Amino acid sequence: MAAQAAPRPNILFLIADDLTWNGIRAMGNREVQTPHLDRLMARGCTFTHCFHQGSWTGAVCVASRSMLNSGLTAFRAQKQFENVPLWGQTFGEAGYQTRIVGKWHLSDAAMVRSFQKREHAFNGGMFESGPAAYNRPAEGNTWTAWDTSLGGQWQNTQKWQDGPAAVKHSARIWAENAAAAIQAHTGQADPFLLYVAFTSPHDPRQAPKEFTDQYPPAKIVVPPNYLPRHPFDQGDGEVRDEKLAPFPRTREAVQVHRAEYYAHITYLDHELGNIFEALEKSGQAENTLIIFTADHGLAVGQHGLIGKQNLYEHSTRIPLIFAGPGIPKGKRVDELVYQHSVFATACELAAVGRPAHVEFPSLAGLIRGQGKPVHDSVFCWYRHFQRSVRTKEHRLIVYPEAKRVQLFDLGKDPWETKDLSESAAHKGLRGELVAKLRAHQEALGDPLAGITA
Repeated sequence: MAAQAAPRPNILFLIADDLTWNGIRAMGNREVQTPHLDRLMARGCTFTHCFHQGSWTGAVCVASRSMLNSGLTAFRAQKQFENVPLWGQTFGEAGYQTRIVGKWHLSDAAMVRSFQKREHAFNGGMFESGPAAYNRPAEGNTWTAWDTSLGGQWQNTQKWQDGPAAVKHSARIWAENAAAAIQAHTGQADPFLLYVAFTSPHDPRQAPKEFTDQYPPAKIVVPPNYLPRHPFDQGDGEVRDEKLAPFPRTREAVQVHRAEYYAHITYLDHELGNIFEALEKSGQAENTLIIFTADHGLAVGQHGLIGKQNLYEHSTRIPLIFAGPGIPKGKRVDELVYQHSVFATACELAAVGRPAHVEFPSLAGLIRGQGKPVHDSVFCWYRHFQRSVRTKEHRLIVYPEAKRVQLFDLGKDPWETKDLSESAAHKGLRGELVAKLRAHQEALGDPLAGITA
């Protein structure tokens, strides 16, 4: 008798907002507590060098999510996103029950095409908490992350779910809705694609007091690449993100913002644990592929910056974890990859036909330990201000407007503090990286292809 085909896996996709690559303790940051994500890494495959490909807007999440959901590379996603089959749409047409919970931040029409159920979705960028959330710390500013009267992540539940009015953190609201969706699916024949997009740990970086108390600011380590100001105008140096802390940056301000960042991450991790528990209780865990990632990283006081409108490691490198049926446990892949390969990878792992327009390659071979690396270098861009190329050993950043170049040896200088671009000993390397950068630009259709460096 022929063996019965394995059922198609459910897909539980979880995406954080503004979570840098080492915002997970198991990635090496011993300051932050993330027990549930640590366990997810232990039972799955982690891509340790995952990046986003850049942005045409200061709202970097818009560009990143456009590439994620379309599979198109950066310059084509900017122009063609509305004209191609999207990830959720593709899985829905393949028989999956598709649902979104949380942040979308793309067009309403794209959401309708992508998901059959959308009642708990937020089609915006962030939740504001008023002017007091900015320019902190400052004398007389009494804003606190746990004050539920300040709005922001503290939301009226009646906007997002049934039941009596209450104020809850957005992470709890999204987690409760996700858990309810998982439970409601129990016993159904068709698999689900559940897309859960948190607004954490994006600012306002709020969390219950029991979580903020775990991170006294005075005990937070100021990173080695701390600077009071960025050494030159890199473009968009005073966008909204950068106004969260005063200029120049003080060590105290960096400690305050990093403490709140860590508390918000730990609370996000806590709510992820509730989703994982609901999945186990539903009896569907063994046939559910969990994918965890983030849209981009964040500076939070590094290089004199607070936001993500830059091309340093802290802002371009992000987590990417796969766990579930057929995924090796405790595996780490150190090859360079893009987060936007999730579309193609999910298609291959779920045996769903991959649309012809999808450009980012599947990572399934790397997960299984088969095949060759998919990239020998990765490209990133930010508006007309910045371009970069990163290999396993080095990063080159070009600033066309500022007419500056930076070159870092990441093996010797992981915090990117020593610029080698004018070093005579590194002249040949600089030329090689410029050539790689230009090759990426030509292949991707960068309108600034051919810029000098």
